[in-house]
Amino acid sequence: MIDLLNDPSLARRDRYERVMVLDMRTSDVEEVMSLEKRCYSMPWSSSAYITEIGNPNAQYLVAKLANGLLIGYGGVWVVMDEMHITTLAVEPAMRGRRIGERMLIRLLQEGMKRGAVRATLEVRQRNDVAHNLYLKYGFKDVAIRRAYYSDNGENGIIMWAEDVIAPQNRAMLRRRLRELELQHGEAADDR
Repeated sequence: MIDLLNDPSLARRDRYERVMVLDMRTSDVEEVMSLEKRCYSMPWSSSAYITEIGNPNAQYLVAKLANGLLIGYGGVWVVMDEMHITTLAVEPAMRGRRIGERMLIRLLQEGMKRGAVRATLEVRQRNDVAHNLYLKYGFKDVAIRRAYYSDNGENGIIMWAEDVIAPQNRAMLRRRLRELELQHGEAADDR
């Protein structure tokens, strides 16, 4: 396995290098856990991911470079007509390349396929990059959970996106995903 923390070539990679977004498999969990520990101070356990992969109400995705290197992951739960984006992370050296945006779109599309009409998530109050991404895709701030994150007492912003299945929202997601995939050299049907 490549040690991303000590791989200076990762930061120099082409901004639009081919990235594939795929279903997470149990064989991905070890790499997911390694990335989870680099991204979050309170990581989930590997058993949690293994359970989630088998959960019929959930979908977990990974982002990989063409060489198979895992550089991101995300997950969504769907209960009744609501989806909850549970996690979304991108390798720190690969941020700013819209990988998280592609995964968010795919998670929203998966939730809609499963019957969700609205979506929710929590984001750290100081995570402006993620917060702005969610605003871009129609999420709105609806509440603050005081001291939600127990590692540092940071507040969590509760966000909701209503009517995600509206035709204009579906069309926007398809169009934006296609644009991002073309930038990364992946045709929409390469999945």
